Amino acid sequence: MSYFITIEGPEGSGKSTVVKAIEETLVKDFRVITTREPGGIKISEDIRNILLDDASAMDYRTEALLFAASRRQHLVEKVLPALEQGKIVICDRFIDSSLSYQGYARGIGVDEIRAINEFAIEGKYPDLTLYLRVEPEVGLSRIKENSRETNRLDKEALNFHQRVVDGYDQLLNAHPERIKLIDASQPIDAVLEKCIEAIYKFIR
Repeated sequence: MSYFITIEGPEGSGKSTVVKAIEETLVKDFRVITTREPGGIKISEDIRNILLDDASAMDYRTEALLFAASRRQHLVEKVLPALEQGKIVICDRFIDSSLSYQGYARGIGVDEIRAINEFAIEGKYPDLTLYLRVEPEVGLSRIKENSRETNRLDKEALNFHQRVVDGYDQLLNAHPERIKLIDASQPIDAVLEKCIEAIYKFIR
């Protein structure tokens, strides 16, 4: 039994916390690995450092191409082998992040970003995506309150982060069979409960 499950959402939605907690719950019944994008393997982590360097003045299309390159290597080196071994892969971000951040928020165009990423993933979409939705003001305030290290994307203007949420909302409406909405404005325990409920409903 193998499933590819992704956790998506804007900055400060609690994805990383949820991914860790989901692993701790699912590992009781299944073989599970967790990973993240960009990152998860050495090449992709190196690309991540370039992408999130807040001193970098990066062209938007370069940014999109680097995300796709990182995604490709991560997919073939870590995700696909784990799925072939019958594991459940829980990934913090995947293609929907690029569609929302670069396609919608950067204004490059969703079709253009989808084309780049289709080349990278060869049609390997997640089986299930949990969209942790939170208003950008709330998410950004959480980052400040938790004293989390900020990166180049965190420091974008508020209207950029609002466009990210708008992008995710449009993806949710376009793919309701795959993407499930989780209200991430709730306390983290409630968010986790809804995530676990959605995953078990899907895989059982």
